[in-house]
Amino acid sequence: MLFQKMKIGSAQASLQTKFLLAFAVLLVIVMGSFGVYVNQVVVRPLRDTTENEMRLAAAKIGDQLNLYVDGQNQLSQRILSSQDIFALMPSGSESGLTVEGLARSRKLREIMFQSIGPSMNIEDVAIYDLRGTLLTTFISMSGNPSSLLPFLESSGSSTTWNESGYALYRPSSNRVFFVRAIRNQNGKVFGYMAIQLQQEMLRRSAAAGSSGSDVYVLDHNGQTVYASSRQADGSIPKLETSQPDSEGVYLDGQDNYVAFSRSDETGWTTYSVTPKRVVLGPVNSVTTVSMLLIASLFLFSAAYMYFSARSLLLPIRKLRNQMLRINYSNMDTRVVTPSSNNELLMLSESFQGLLDRLQVSIEREKLAVHEEALARHSALQAQIAPHFIHNTLYLISIAAQEGKNDVVSEMCKNLSDSLRYIVSSPYQHVSLTQELEHAEHYLALLHRNYEDDLVWSVDADRAFDDIRLPRLVVQPFVENCIEHAFKEADTPWRIEVRVKVYNGLWALEIRDNGDGFDDATIRHVLDSIRAGEATDHRAHAAKNDALASGSASLDGVATGIGGMGIVNTVRRLQLMYKNRLFFNMYNHSDDGGGAAVQIIASLTEDFY
Repeated sequence: MLFQKMKIGSAQASLQTKFLLAFAVLLVIVMGSFGVYVNQVVVRPLRDTTENEMRLAAAKIGDQLNLYVDGQNQLSQRILSSQDIFALMPSGSESGLTVEGLARSRKLREIMFQSIGPSMNIEDVAIYDLRGTLLTTFISMSGNPSSLLPFLESSGSSTTWNESGYALYRPSSNRVFFVRAIRNQNGKVFGYMAIQLQQEMLRRSAAAGSSGSDVYVLDHNGQTVYASSRQADGSIPKLETSQPDSEGVYLDGQDNYVAFSRSDETGWTTYSVTPKRVVLGPVNSVTTVSMLLIASLFLFSAAYMYFSARSLLLPIRKLRNQMLRINYSNMDTRVVTPSSNNELLMLSESFQGLLDRLQVSIEREKLAVHEEALARHSALQAQIAPHFIHNTLYLISIAAQEGKNDVVSEMCKNLSDSLRYIVSSPYQHVSLTQELEHAEHYLALLHRNYEDDLVWSVDADRAFDDIRLPRLVVQPFVENCIEHAFKEADTPWRIEVRVKVYNGLWALEIRDNGDGFDDATIRHVLDSIRAGEATDHRAHAAKNDALASGSASLDGVATGIGGMGIVNTVRRLQLMYKNRLFFNMYNHSDDGGGAAVQIIASLTEDFY
């Protein structure tokens, strides 16, 4: 016995070790694949997206600066749109200190004021003669160069100056000018105009897309036009100004990402400098979280596999033995017996055996429920009272006494058909067409008594053949109309049986133009139907039938609809349709009012 236990323990340990090794190898492969997937699908695209956003931000700053410079171009064109400015410009070397020079300066200021107005986003506007000598300024701000001769001597290398007649001039680190030639439509140059750009506007344009980065703007000579920050010695970081591309992103020697964008319009290059740790912060966070997730999953899986392998074999063996002994009568059996090591295969076989036994039990249960449903169905149908048969025989006797042989023959035939329909195959369901034909036979019998006082209509359609329902459902509702609906109603009395089929549902409505239901009757009948079958049906049958008949007293006893009552008739339908049935009763207002009973059910044949 001890030797057998040692062999079983050794086999368990061997299987446990193999299980752990196999899962460890599989786990390493899965974790490695997950790491490669995160790097390729998440980290790398995120890094590329971040660099592209930096490049777009630098380009956005350049576009804002271009808009500002373009605004100065439009401002200069508004000034030059006045033809008087060409007549006021000197043609020689006249001095501005003469009376004529002072008057000319005043008129030039008036032209600039009319074009610029009191609101502007510039520092000042200065006008120079052909030699570059200052003639006058708009508001005489400091910083305007007294001569444009240095610019004119070097302006030949500027593309915009040669093509468009304007260029950007930077005489000092904190002064930038938009210089334009004063030229008429024939191309003759009369002088020059220099618009001093506002440093605050340059800062706003640069800050539009900076997003917390340091922004530097250099002209085509590499000179600083704008710098958002400077180093301790007043200089700016070393930037690569010889990039062959007009825009891009590179990593400098100080672990900063530098995005640059060169403007073709101004020749300026915008640089956006951001520390690497800031740029790759989201990327590093994703990488760190992924690695922590992988490590946590690896440790958790390893611990889970270890403890699962230790505790898996014994519960499987116990479960197998329990399933082998379970049947319909001893579901709580707890027996443990020794077994071989092929646990999973034996567990599968035992579980299949359990399923087979459960299937047998379920079939027996379904058969018992089916037989019970048939018994209840038959018991409810057997409650039909024969009083309408008595009434019919009485009518036949009257017709016979009056010598109406044809009427007697026809009524006997209708009565025979009705009786045959009632007593034949009570356990079988019938079609709605058959139910409607039986209701017409019943109404035909009654017509001999009421003659023209009774008018009825019954829908007929071949589609009703597919609708199945218990026997004697429609006729009891029609009989209820005859017995109780027309006590105080004027003739002619109308009974309508309507049927609609749509969207997988069928709807049956029986209505009359009689006295209608009282509110208490409707409420009580619907509550009884929702509550289900009464525990003591015989004790409450009389009361339910009285309520269903619409009588004045809730406590009175009446025959109701064919001795069955609305509640019992609906319950017969519920036995067949379960929760796929809807019933309602109400008073309508059509054609003077009356009562209506409505039944809606699904066409799906899903019953015993």
